[in-house]
Amino acid sequence: MRLLLISNSASPGEKYLERPAEHIGSFLSSVSEDIVFIPFAGVTFSHDEYVERVNNALAHVGVKVRGIHTYKHPLKAVAEAGAIVVGGGNTFRLVRMMQEQGLIEAIRERVRAGAPYVGWSAGSNVACPTICTTNDMPILEPRSFEGLGLIPFQINPHYLDTHPENHGGETREQRILEYIAANPEMYVAGLREGSRFVVEDNKLTLVGERTLRIFKQGVAPYELTTEDDLSFLMER
Repeated sequence: MRLLLISNSASPGEKYLERPAEHIGSFLSSVSEDIVFIPFAGVTFSHDEYVERVNNALAHVGVKVRGIHTYKHPLKAVAEAGAIVVGGGNTFRLVRMMQEQGLIEAIRERVRAGAPYVGWSAGSNVACPTICTTNDMPILEPRSFEGLGLIPFQINPHYLDTHPENHGGETREQRILEYIAANPEMYVAGLREGSRFVVEDNKLTLVGERTLRIFKQGVAPYELTTEDDLSFLMER
């Protein structure tokens, strides 16, 4: 499998997909057409607007996507896709709509068969076994929390260390500690903004300037860098 899993689309002061655009372009350089885009995580704008936004951001790297909603036969489009791209937004809405259209299994099969997969934010989270480590509000109820299962560990995109001033709620770390207490067999990777994972032939690599925070029940959370061996995360 070939996966590019990006924490976020843009950090403060950046244009949309500004930082990961070059990497997306090189990652998809062998794919000239039939790049299918899943826009369902977008909520406050239309699918067409989402496609236009992505294409405007990626035009200079030679990537053009087509929204799955424009195909007469979406499952056939996925089965024949040169690549699959899943955008960020609300993870619950994304999964709900993918489930309703039968796309979970279709995308899983196509990616396992060799089509490159690119996701950011919700699109990265849905590549995990479940969406249980999303940060999003459950604005819609999916049939289940099952994700694509392309990787055997959980990602928490946009991972934050800070606790906002005058905020009395739980930190991101405390929420993840709750998750691993309930799911002690699972690793969670806190993927900070500006960071991304690359999977090539089952080898996992961290890309970016920031460290990765690892959570596992029974072990104190710890940091890893781009130089560290991440193979343990890919063990099923």
